[in-house]
Amino acid sequence: MRFDIITIFPEIFDALKYGIVGRAIKKNLITINCINPRDYSDNRFNHIDDRSYGGGPGMVMMIEPLLQSIRAAKAQSSNTPHVVYLSPQGKLLDQSGVSQLAKKTHLIMLAGRYEGIDERLVKLEVDSEWSIGDYVLSGGELAIAVIIDVITRTIPNALGDAQSAQQDSFASGLLDYPHYTRPANFSGEVVPEVLLGGNHKLIACWRLKQALGRTWLRRPELLQKLKLTQDEILLLNEFINENRD
Repeated sequence: MRFDIITIFPEIFDALKYGIVGRAIKKNLITINCINPRDYSDNRFNHIDDRSYGGGPGMVMMIEPLLQSIRAAKAQSSNTPHVVYLSPQGKLLDQSGVSQLAKKTHLIMLAGRYEGIDERLVKLEVDSEWSIGDYVLSGGELAIAVIIDVITRTIPNALGDAQSAQQDSFASGLLDYPHYTRPANFSGEVVPEVLLGGNHKLIACWRLKQALGRTWLRRPELLQKLKLTQDEILLLNEFINENRD
């Protein structure tokens, strides 16, 4: 997959050279390219923002440099790129949204700054708007980094263990179950006995119950979106009865 990032701060994305994303780059599973709209500014100071029509605080990113940046990215593609704009007005990203974006072969990702971008560019060039949360960031760069990370995790061979992505929180619509490693006893806190017995069927059952229970405790709204099986309902009820105050 190819990611073209339109940003005035390309250095932010140096952090993606490490970890899972960095390994995916080395394996040629993904390509990340940054395009600075200042390179397409037509004024001698390389300004890419101006005052907002109608007044008000802050500046707005101008349409021409951003449009030329998008066109430059499209010119390098043999496929039809999907243009994404990260903004607080976008659809809230969840695992389903990640799956949608992961089906694309080329994403052009636009990082807004200041008060945002000229709305005409959204109308003319943007295919989808996304938000990673109901809060305000200084710009879209960190949100883009998050999206690249979560998409990369879904790409075959990007993870050391292919099952890791399938077992992550939200992959099944549930939060993840608790994890433990050595030592088995730490300051009197012990690993649940079922995990030490080697009975994989019992372990799978325990993990499912914990995932259901954690979701009920911490994100109950997620359960409302799921159609639980009868066995899952029984496990959830067991968890609730075991954890009543």
